[in-house]
Amino acid sequence: MKLALEDRAIHAIQSDCLVIGFTEGGAMTPSARHIDAVSGGTIGRLLESRDIQTAIGKTQFLHGLPGLAASRVLVVGFGKQDKLDLPRFDRACLAAGRALRDHPLGSCHVCLHELEFGATEPGQRLRQAALAIHRANYLYTVTKPLKEDSPVPLAAATFQGGASLQSALDQAAGFALGYEKARMLGDLPPNICNPAYLAQEAAAIAGQFARVELEVLEEEAMAGLGMDALLGVSRGSANRARLIVLTYSGGPPDQRPVVLVGKGITFDSGGLSLKSGENMMQMKYDMCGAAGVLGAFVACARMQLALNLVCVVAAAENMPDGDAYRPGDVITSMSGKTIEVLNTDAEGRLVLCDALTYSERFRPDVIIDVATLTGACVIALGHHASGLISNDDRLAAELLAAGDSVVDRAWRLPLWEEYQTQLDSPFADMKNVGGMPAGVLTAGCFLSRFAEEQRWAHLDVAGSAWKWGSDEGATGRPVGLLTQFLVNRAG
Repeated sequence: MKLALEDRAIHAIQSDCLVIGFTEGGAMTPSARHIDAVSGGTIGRLLESRDIQTAIGKTQFLHGLPGLAASRVLVVGFGKQDKLDLPRFDRACLAAGRALRDHPLGSCHVCLHELEFGATEPGQRLRQAALAIHRANYLYTVTKPLKEDSPVPLAAATFQGGASLQSALDQAAGFALGYEKARMLGDLPPNICNPAYLAQEAAAIAGQFARVELEVLEEEAMAGLGMDALLGVSRGSANRARLIVLTYSGGPPDQRPVVLVGKGITFDSGGLSLKSGENMMQMKYDMCGAAGVLGAFVACARMQLALNLVCVVAAAENMPDGDAYRPGDVITSMSGKTIEVLNTDAEGRLVLCDALTYSERFRPDVIIDVATLTGACVIALGHHASGLISNDDRLAAELLAAGDSVVDRAWRLPLWEEYQTQLDSPFADMKNVGGMPAGVLTAGCFLSRFAEEQRWAHLDVAGSAWKWGSDEGATGRPVGLLTQFLVNRAG
C-alpha cells in the first residue's frame, strides 16, 4: 500500500473513503468540522442523535454526504477523551484499517491523527495511524490467492497534512515494510519456509538495499567452528541448517554495531521429545524471532539509518529421526561450554547460544536476541507483552521505552543469580532446561551464560509474535520495538 500526504481542503479530496475519528467528550477535529459544515450539519446531528458511535474501535460508513468529492466517510470511535492514550489510539486505528480492508475500496484519505491527546505530537500520531492502517491492510495471499469477489486490500492511503509531516510518514513506511516482511515469513508454511528459503530471502534483501552484505554459513562451516549445539538440533532434519548473517553499514567504519540474533526454527516438532498433535501445527511460527529481526533489518535499510547493524539468523528444523539428538546427550557449544540435553523441545536456546558466541566477532555495542522461546512466557504475559531479560539496565530501559513509544510493548523480567542454580547439572556445565518453575526466566539465564561479556538483552516473543489458537497469523512483532530502538540510536 502506498502512503502519501494530501493537504487540500477535505471536501475536495477525491477518494473512495474519508476517515475521521471521534471521542466521547472531545471536540470535533478540523476535518470533521469541515465535513460537518459542507454537509449542512450532518455530522453534528448524527452525533447528537448518537447514530455515530464513539466507543473505542467502533466503525461505520456514511454514504452520500452532500458537499464531498469522496464517495463515503468512515467514522471511527476512540472512546472517552480523558482516557485516550497511544495504545487506545493504536487499537482504534487498527479497527479502522480492518474495516477499510474488508470493504471494496481502492483508496482512502485518513484524518485520524488530528485527534489530540496527552503530550503526543502530530507527527507521532500520524506515524502511529499510518502504521496501524498499513498493518491492518495485510492479507496473506502466497498460498491462498484472493477470490474474484473478495475485497482487495487498499492500494493507497493518503493522510491529511503537509511537508512538515513527511519525515513521520517516511518512518511509517519503513516500519510498515519491516512488519510486512516479518508477517509474510511467519505465515508461510514450513514446507516452503525452511532454512534454505530464509537464506534466499536474505539474499533478496541484500540485493534490494544499498550498503548491505550477506554471508551464509553451511553446516560444514558451522562444524568447523564447533557449533555442535546448533547442529545437534538440526541433525534429525532432511533440511540442512544455515547461519545467515546480514550486515548493514550505515554508520562510520569504526562504530560498533548493534547485533540482532533471531531464532529461526522453521518447524519445531519437539524432536524426540515430541510435541502433542494439538500444538504442533502452530510450530511453523517458531521462526518468528528470525522473522522479527529480518523485518527490523529491512526497516533499518529502507530508512537508511545512520548506524551499523548485523542480523544473525540461526535457521534449522527440529525433527525426529534415527540421527536426532536425544534426551541425555551432552553437547559442546561453540563457546566450549557443555550442555546436558534433558528435553529436545528446548531447542531454541541451543541454536541461539552458538549464534550468540558467533556474534562476538563483530565486537557489538549491544546484542539482542529474539525468540519464540518458551510457552512459560505466554502463561506469564499473555499475548500483549514480549518478555524482556537483560544484563544491562540502560539497554533494558532503552528497549522498554522504544516499545512503549510505538505500542509494541515489553515487560522486564528478573535475571537473578538464584535462578541460575536451576540449570546445574552433574554431567555438564549446564542443562538445557531448569524445570517447570520460572521457565521463562531459566531460559533467559541459559542464554545469559553465552553473553557474559556483552551488553545483552533477550526478547521472548512466544506470546506476541502470534496468538496461539487463532486464525490471525503472525503479528510481525517485535519489529516495531526493535526498529524504534534503532531509530533512537541513529538519532
